Amino acid sequence: MRIGMGYDVHAFSDGRPLILGGVEIPHSRGLLGHSDADVLVHALMDAILGAMRAEDIGAHFPDTDPMYEGASSVLLLESVAGLMRDQGFRLVDADLVLALERPKVSLHRDAIRQEIATRMSVSVDQVGLKATTTEGLGFVGREEGVAAWAVVLLEQD
Repeated sequence: MRIGMGYDVHAFSDGRPLILGGVEIPHSRGLLGHSDADVLVHALMDAILGAMRAEDIGAHFPDTDPMYEGASSVLLLESVAGLMRDQGFRLVDADLVLALERPKVSLHRDAIRQEIATRMSVSVDQVGLKATTTEGLGFVGREEGVAAWAVVLLEQD
């Protein structure tokens, strides 16, 4: 059994869609990044790679590579999930947390969990998701960006 933890942050930016867990969420701003800036999926990929001791997403998908400019993070997640399986690991459980003041994520929770589960070829019951605010404190509270944490439990064959 291996545990991995991932964390990511992206700033809000005008003129971009807000993508969280592979789902486009209606909002006036999206997140800034080289790819689609899906902060939740980035944290999840880092957790999986960490549990496998396979570096991090920056090593696998560098933001200096034009190939990943505007890339769909859930497609990158599919690649990480494939690497996980190729190395003899399977996902036992993933627990994810988003920190943002707005928009509220509760209406999209099931769709996000299903999208992540589908992309990883696992049961939706293996993907947990919670969202919280920071009560107006810090960069999240000032609505400057979004933070995400992920913890995964992998089992090796």
